[in-house]
Amino acid sequence: MKQNIQQKPDYRLIFILLSGAFVALLSNTFLNVALPSIKNDFDITTSTVQWVSTAYMLVSGIVIPTTAFLMQRFSSKTLFLAAMLLFLTGTLVAGLSPEFYVLLIGRMIQASGSAILMPLLMTVMITSFPPARRGTAMGLFSLVMFFAPAIGPTLSGFIVQSYSWHMLFFMMVPVLLIVLTIGWFKLPKTETKDAIKINIPSVILSTLGFGGILYCFSSAGNGGWTRPDVIITLVIGFISIFLYVRKQTHMAQPMLDFSVYKFPMFTLSSILIGTMNMALFSGMILMPIYLQDIQGISPIDTGLLLLPGALIMGFMSPASGKLFDMFGPKRLAITGLLLTVVTTYFFSRLTFDTSYGFLIMLYSIRAFGMTLVMTPVMTNGMNQLTPKLTPHGSSINSMLNQVSGAIGTALLITVMQNRMNAKLQGVSSTDDAVINQAMLDGINFAFLIATLMLLVALGLSFMLKRVTTDEILEDGITKARPIEED
Repeated sequence: MKQNIQQKPDYRLIFILLSGAFVALLSNTFLNVALPSIKNDFDITTSTVQWVSTAYMLVSGIVIPTTAFLMQRFSSKTLFLAAMLLFLTGTLVAGLSPEFYVLLIGRMIQASGSAILMPLLMTVMITSFPPARRGTAMGLFSLVMFFAPAIGPTLSGFIVQSYSWHMLFFMMVPVLLIVLTIGWFKLPKTETKDAIKINIPSVILSTLGFGGILYCFSSAGNGGWTRPDVIITLVIGFISIFLYVRKQTHMAQPMLDFSVYKFPMFTLSSILIGTMNMALFSGMILMPIYLQDIQGISPIDTGLLLLPGALIMGFMSPASGKLFDMFGPKRLAITGLLLTVVTTYFFSRLTFDTSYGFLIMLYSIRAFGMTLVMTPVMTNGMNQLTPKLTPHGSSINSMLNQVSGAIGTALLITVMQNRMNAKLQGVSSTDDAVINQAMLDGINFAFLIATLMLLVALGLSFMLKRVTTDEILEDGITKARPIEED
């Protein structure tokens, strides 16, 4: 006997989760523009100040694999309040930090709270809406996931120019207190959860594995691949992940269930989202280098150039979700990837005189193309999972964003640096003009590699099939099947 278990969406919960996640994700890129000021204030090196971002990413990579377990063990209200309290505490510690190590501790506390919010939000969005409306719902999720980090550098550029970098943290405190207070009083009563126990060996292996991989690629992007710590953490990371995955497949209640990859559309969505995320970071990392070091544009003007693309991603994310509900993922993904491939290729043809307006146009079209891919592909993959696997799929997607971002950054920075070094070999004169030309060649070559990666994703997008979830059995397990698009 079939029954409908779909509940009416709790819009209070969704709105509060979106507000909290937006503030948390804003902090991911908020400090990028402020790093030089922090470096000067604490009188530290560039490699040391980068730990403000690296430590944040590492803690996120360690916490995210445990979020599927946490969502099965605790209610949405409990998890949200705990995450927001952690994030608020970290924000206050970082804002008041008199020494660099205190700032680092604050950022790590922030990351532990932020890492819980995104998988929680994605799970709530997927489970609250029927499949026919999930595209629109996930469009709101994507607005937070992509728009908040994209506008971070622009906002922080204005703030840092007028105030101390401490203000970046203090300005978030009133918003966090409001969201936390509303969540405390307005979130629905806690639901009953399973009394499952955490598996300590799994936590240790996931920490070594995901933490090691993220540290390796983050460090390699800053200092090269031949350093002993990079090589050692890479080996430890891969071995630990192998042991972690093998252990999860033999557990009755795995902390992170990798059987989600038995679903072909979820697997395909992971590949496409990972590739797109790497390409997204290529633009966010390489464009500021080109604009500031090659063209001599100020950080604020750099942020303003990236702002239209960020606004497009913000406004188009909900629209692309609605388009997914109407047309499915295949047409949108192919169209979006075509736009992204073409614009990324044009970025591989940059010159010293490429106009500011042309760059804004390219970056904006590229952002528009990405929004046509990200939300539809992610939603389609999540639609194929059973309700029991949804928290695990959400956690894996969040983990994938962290890992692919780190890999994309490290890979493309390494490609740029190696190309630049090759151009400078055997050159007798190394004045600014020669160095800038070599750097420009390196940036163009890195964008060319990104173009080739996106071409692979474009080919894979033709394999997409729309998923519908329309049969619910007595035990509450959803039978999902892919259907061909018209």
